[in-house]
Amino acid sequence: MRKLIAIALLGLLSTPLMAAECTTTIEASDAMQFNKKTITVPSTCKTFKVTLKHTGKLPVTAMGHNWVLSHSSDESGVIADGMKAGAANSYEKPGDARIIAHTKLIGGGESDTATIDVAKLKAGEQYAYFCTFPGHAALMKGTLSLGK
Repeated sequence: MRKLIAIALLGLLSTPLMAAECTTTIEASDAMQFNKKTITVPSTCKTFKVTLKHTGKLPVTAMGHNWVLSHSSDESGVIADGMKAGAANSYEKPGDARIIAHTKLIGGGESDTATIDVAKLKAGEQYAYFCTFPGHAALMKGTLSLGK
């Protein structure tokens, strides 16, 4: 009986650890910086959640940030089309198939979460994440890869 209880407890205790590896939090600041430059998504995850937390104080209209994921080769096109789409669309072209996942545009003190369908990622391919607020992608960017 004690062995069964111990096994059940171990199972319960390991669950949050397994769930935690399929999530990450990225902080963005008023200094136009992400606190992470790389993300590796474990291939064992079905979905991977990225929470963007704006640690600054400025409003969305002055220093809004989002987190957008695409193939590296699509980054410049996604940003250019996002500029045309404007703030009302979080600087993302509506229905843009090149965008794999994204958060909404947020201001200081806010957060939002994007969910990536890991089945859409391929090992060895280059993915980029960036902020599409005008001018921010020059500093606010990183790379994402599918791990083992």
